[in-house]
Amino acid sequence: MTLTTLADGVRETREITEGTYVIGRGASCRICFDSQDVSDRHAILSVRGDHAILEDLNSANGTFVNGEQIDRPVVLDSGMVVQIGSCMLRVSDGTDEASVRDETPEPLCEETELAAEDAPPLDPMRTVRRSVQTQIQHELLNRMDMKKLTLQGVDRDGLEDSARDNIRAIIDEVVKKGRLPSGIDPDRLEEDVFNEAMRLGPLEELLADDSVTEIMVNGPDNVYVERNGRLELSDCQFSDDESVMAVIERIIAPLGRRCDESQPYVDARLADGSRVNAIIAPLALSGPTITIRKFSKRALTPQDFIRIGTWTQDAADFMKLCVMLRKNIIVAGGTGSGKTTLLNLLSGFIPRNERIVTIEDAAELRLQQPHVVRLEARPPNIEGKGAVPIRDLVKNCLRMRPDRIIVGECRGGEALDMLQAMNTGHDGSLTTVHANSPRDVISRLETMVLMSGMDLPSRAIREQIASAVDIIIHESRMSDGSRKVTAITEVTGLEGSQVVMQDIFVFEQTGVDLHGRIIGSMRPTGAVPTWIDQVKSRGIDVDMRIFQGN
Repeated sequence: MTLTTLADGVRETREITEGTYVIGRGASCRICFDSQDVSDRHAILSVRGDHAILEDLNSANGTFVNGEQIDRPVVLDSGMVVQIGSCMLRVSDGTDEASVRDETPEPLCEETELAAEDAPPLDPMRTVRRSVQTQIQHELLNRMDMKKLTLQGVDRDGLEDSARDNIRAIIDEVVKKGRLPSGIDPDRLEEDVFNEAMRLGPLEELLADDSVTEIMVNGPDNVYVERNGRLELSDCQFSDDESVMAVIERIIAPLGRRCDESQPYVDARLADGSRVNAIIAPLALSGPTITIRKFSKRALTPQDFIRIGTWTQDAADFMKLCVMLRKNIIVAGGTGSGKTTLLNLLSGFIPRNERIVTIEDAAELRLQQPHVVRLEARPPNIEGKGAVPIRDLVKNCLRMRPDRIIVGECRGGEALDMLQAMNTGHDGSLTTVHANSPRDVISRLETMVLMSGMDLPSRAIREQIASAVDIIIHESRMSDGSRKVTAITEVTGLEGSQVVMQDIFVFEQTGVDLHGRIIGSMRPTGAVPTWIDQVKSRGIDVDMRIFQGN
């Protein structure tokens, strides 16, 4: 394509290749205009194939195309003249020699010249589509008085029906007038506008995709997803930072939480239990950032874990036995290793006639038993008051006659209260801890007990841990993205000042296949739990072969 520019009465024409060109007065711009009425970063010109798209970068004096100021991306035709301050430019396909009179461009800044292939890709149709979608959303806001409808008692379903009817009517009008750009499907456009106006916008499609296990929004233009343990860039995009902020507000508003400059990060959950974290400016420099860890639409079973190689049938039978015998269990692992999923599965082994109290920062666990009391911590209000931390909930639940206490995650002083509960008759409790190995769980618990503010000697803390904790399950996220239980360890007691432990099952990696997948299996070590005689005395039949190592 050909770029013709006019600046200070000097005209120049040159060929330009595919790429992204920032236009402005700054030295970092690829097209430089040395004029005081041009902003440092004034506009951006994107050339892809036969398309050239111009977008203003919130410049001080604005960008004009054919005499009209633009406020959204515009696809340039050969006859369009662009005015930036006192400078002018035109992009043509080379077949039209008409030009802006007396034009000459400033040369591209040689010291910042970039190869076109190094510029970030930009799909012209995507830009046009986003522009059309934004216009329809503005028209929708003009036609719908959300506040009035809410005051009239219209419920959410009614609001959604009204929004969908208005969106459909707007698109029909645009189609009848022939103003909808070719290549845009009206039905898909209607769904996208509806999702962004009433639901979670571009994320709806990713949330409905069962192959996606995690969604990471790094500002409006970069949305990554995790599939099969691997990260990949999706084609999902938001129109701007405000659209991302609107999604954050829709997620946290029903929970009574907030995310603003005074509290620029928040933990929340979706209706299906998926975990959400959001962080915004001034802490997030790349724009509003959302991380969603999706939960499976159906609860995983022990057989599912066996099928995907997380553990074996023997390990599943052993853990079911531990839960039935009311052993206190800690699930440990790194971030994203699947601790909460495993905790949810273990809770399924609890008999249905027991009263269970769950305590979480953001309620994620989905227990199937009929008698479950769910407690959720509360953050401080806008005045910094009213916070109810997990530690207070642990203390309170002891007065609620629980048969089992399940704490979603111990990360602070609540570890002391949890250990005391385990040591005072609340056997069969479960929780999770961040740790790199079963041995690290002991030191992590010791550190968290000290975080409670109690100045306890190290030996006293270790005595509490050795007496309270029976089983530690460690789960890891492997290099191929799979999650595996790498160790099931029994805490046997205290010798001197050291907590004594023995591995019952361990995962042994034997190699990696041609596709990079981990090869290995979980094997018994040959060690038998010290409490196995309790099982026999209660008349429970246990196949001792599950403990026999090869």
